[in-house]
Amino acid sequence: MRYFEAQVDIDAPTDQVWAELVDAGSWPSWDSGVDAVDGQVAPGEKITIRSAAAPGRAFPVRVTTFDAPGKLVFTGGMPLGLFRGVRTYTVDQAAGGTRFTMREEYSGPLTGLIWKSMPDLGPSFRQFAEGLKRRVEHDTAAR
Repeated sequence: MRYFEAQVDIDAPTDQVWAELVDAGSWPSWDSGVDAVDGQVAPGEKITIRSAAAPGRAFPVRVTTFDAPGKLVFTGGMPLGLFRGVRTYTVDQAAGGTRFTMREEYSGPLTGLIWKSMPDLGPSFRQFAEGLKRRVEHDTAAR
């Protein structure tokens, strides 16, 4: 299994981090790596993400887990399980705030081939986590 992951501690309660996370339409305002998100983040819903890491491409995913305020999972990929990506966002209570983790795991018979053509998503994952941190901490400080 191949994966990318980023983690950050956020000085805010989990419910505030969760609220920003599930407001996917606002992602482009605090993460320059996200061009657009179409659809609503809700149980069973399909959303489409467009990112700077893959210009001109759209990534349709389904919300397969929506366990507020702790775990959000998007699943997408190719038919017949040839390639599958599962992105998991976790929002855990930590000393003094919240620990946010974003991890995407890839599986399926075409993973090795597709992995070779994928850009390194590590920097964009870290950018997303840091952007979420800035957004939530700024909003919390403004209150």
